[in-house]
Amino acid sequence: MTKSTPKKILFIGLDNAGKTSIVKCLSGTKKLTSFCEIKPTKGNKIISINISDTDFSIWDLGGQEAFRKEYLSDFDDYMYGCNKLIFVFDIQDTKRYELALQYFEKIIDLTEAEKNGNNIELSVFLHKFDPDLIKNDALDKKINSLKDKVKEKLDSTDFFYQIFNTSVYVIFSKRITE
Repeated sequence: MTKSTPKKILFIGLDNAGKTSIVKCLSGTKKLTSFCEIKPTKGNKIISINISDTDFSIWDLGGQEAFRKEYLSDFDDYMYGCNKLIFVFDIQDTKRYELALQYFEKIIDLTEAEKNGNNIELSVFLHKFDPDLIKNDALDKKINSLKDKVKEKLDSTDFFYQIFNTSVYVIFSKRITE
């Protein structure tokens, strides 16, 4: 029996968006204290996991500014062999929505240029929809505006995409948004 090539998934977004926490959940981490020990990802971290007899190569790309510049300048290297791109927005970091959107738009433009007929799945995680999140009208408006801007950008492309509200509480959950 021939072993198939692992499916490559890129997690990308600003620093502190929660990418590493999501990856930890996907890799089976259930110990809550391990989430308190997470340090910023320097450069990129690649882990291999197997879910339901499928091998995945998960690339967690650090979101600090210096790394973002590197990813943008060498994006074709990171996209090579990519099956799925997951962009993570931290919905609780409202002060950096514009910065995150600018980065997102650059990533989408580069992904569109690099896909060369490949069907790359695209998911957007609106992350940190945590149970203790104090929601109010002002926050709801900001989140809805963010979601509208994401949809506007993606609707101008030919990507099939899904947007999920996510949280690592209750061991990583995602809920599709309308």
